[in-house]
Amino acid sequence: MPSGRRSSKRPYGQPHPELDAERLRAGGPARVERGPRGEEYWVAVPRPSDRTYVCPGCGREIAGDAQHLVAWATGGLFGEEEAAAARRHWHTACWETFGRARGR
Repeated sequence: MPSGRRSSKRPYGQPHPELDAERLRAGGPARVERGPRGEEYWVAVPRPSDRTYVCPGCGREIAGDAQHLVAWATGGLFGEEEAAAARRHWHTACWETFGRARGR
């Protein structure tokens, strides 16, 4: 019996689609925020999905349909496309305390 989940698999032998950093920013209202060392990050609220992510702040799982955010460097040593490919999903509270000392 089919699971009812839509299949996101690409056809066998087909290459991965190229990541389009411009489309990633245009997909929602991304904003630029400063990180703990002054670096800039694109920050956006992702659309709900059926995937599960691991928050780099606390190491706990984030359900794709739970409210969270995605952050990636505005640029990088290897360019905007590579920075967008390295994006991470964060719990909102973890992102807000990213790089800040705890317990102060």
